[in-house]
Amino acid sequence: MSGGKQSFSIKADTSGLERWLDELGDAAEEAARPAAQAAAQVLYDEVKRNVGRIKRKTGNLERSIYQVFSASKSDQGKATYHVSWNARKAPHGHLVEFGHLQRYEVSFDPNTKRFTTHKDRPLAAPKLVAARPFLRPAMAKFPQALEAAKAELFRRLDDKLR
Repeated sequence: MSGGKQSFSIKADTSGLERWLDELGDAAEEAARPAAQAAAQVLYDEVKRNVGRIKRKTGNLERSIYQVFSASKSDQGKATYHVSWNARKAPHGHLVEFGHLQRYEVSFDPNTKRFTTHKDRPLAAPKLVAARPFLRPAMAKFPQALEAAKAELFRRLDDKLR
C-alpha cells in the first residue's frame, strides 16, 4: 500500500435544478393570490354564517359582508384579502359586533326600512344591548383557512410543475 492520498472528484450539472427552482419560485408567486383567496373564502363563509344566526331586521348587515383583494397591501408573491362589512351599507355593524348602550328611543320605518334614533327622546334608563359578534368568532377558522390556502398553493404548484 502506498501512503499517498486518494481522492476523487465529481462534476455535476445543476443547471436543470436551478431552472426547476426558478420555475418553482415563479409558480409560488403566481399561486399566492389564489391561495390567499381560498383562505379568505373560508373566513368569509364563516362570517356570513355568523351573521345568519343573528336575528335579521333589515338584511343590510348580511348584504354588506364582503371579501376583497387589497392591491395596496399585496406585492409580488404576497396577496392580502380583507373580509369585513361595508359600513356605508350597514353603519350599525359595529354596534352589533361590540354591543352598545342605547340611550335614546329608536323607531323603524317599514317603508324606508331604516331605523331612526330620536335624540330628543332619551330613555328613562339606558339599555345595554349585548354584543352579537359575527366577525371576531370567525377568527377561530384561521386553521381551516390556512389549510385551504396550503391546499390551493400545493395544487397549483403541482399543476404547474408537471
